[in-house]
Amino acid sequence: MGTEILKKIKENISKVVVGKEEAIDLMLCTMLCGGHLLVEDVPGIGKTTLIRSLAQSIDAEFKRIQFTPDLLPSDITGFSMPDMKSGDFRFVPGGIMSQIVIADEINRASPKTQAALLECMQEKQVTVDGNTYPMSELFMVLATQNPVEFMGTYMLPEAQLDRFLMCISLGYPSASEEMEIMNRYENISEPMVESVASVADILALRNKVDEILCTASIREYIIRIADASRKNAHLQLGISPRGSLWLMRASKAWALMQERNYVLPDDVQLLAPAVLSHRLIAKPEAVLSNMDSKRILRNILSQTAIPTGVFEK
Repeated sequence: MGTEILKKIKENISKVVVGKEEAIDLMLCTMLCGGHLLVEDVPGIGKTTLIRSLAQSIDAEFKRIQFTPDLLPSDITGFSMPDMKSGDFRFVPGGIMSQIVIADEINRASPKTQAALLECMQEKQVTVDGNTYPMSELFMVLATQNPVEFMGTYMLPEAQLDRFLMCISLGYPSASEEMEIMNRYENISEPMVESVASVADILALRNKVDEILCTASIREYIIRIADASRKNAHLQLGISPRGSLWLMRASKAWALMQERNYVLPDDVQLLAPAVLSHRLIAKPEAVLSNMDSKRILRNILSQTAIPTGVFEK
């Protein structure tokens, strides 16, 4: 089914990232869906290394934007400046005008600067001074943020979070994995990562995702999960229709990665935490009762009837 390319990319990433197979798989799933990824974890875990290794594994243009409090919206989208020879204005592309964009520590930028990402992440275009510039077909934002730091950071608004297909965390490595990291990086030199896939390879795989079967019973299952979140007494914001669509799309991509041409309920259950948790907002009283969005989602999944029957052609 063409998944040999994904295996090559995964092996390539494993040259610099020790373990974290689940995180790598979720990142590849996000790429197949044509969505954006947010990696949220404490400093020093390897968030930037992980997403940079994916960008380097594809023969595509990628840029890294270091988000800081003084970053301006025009630094991201670009701006128009007068051409002294012709007297006309010409467009100077910003950092977002690339095929793969690494948005490092995205929550360090001001809300005004963060808002510059909304149009391009949803509509794959940038509007500057009334002129619209399309993004690349491959366009993907890979962002990181440190949730434990508060000084000089700004929380991502709900509209921004909803534009990320998945939000994942890496977690600390095991003792054996940390020993492997020490051995591999003993000389502080990072292994080289070369591209092993082309843009055409990735776009071809995205087209294959469209061919994966998602039966009506699976779609109804996703709708029941979304509806339960909107009625949950512990939540003040449930799953948006965009979240339901992305969960279906991600489930189809995951099925392709497992070399199946149909979606199973297990795919939905596996991906739901990464696709949905960051879209939910718990009520203050629920947070005080130690009921965060992830725990509430687990309860919703456990209480939602799982479809049975035939899911393949």
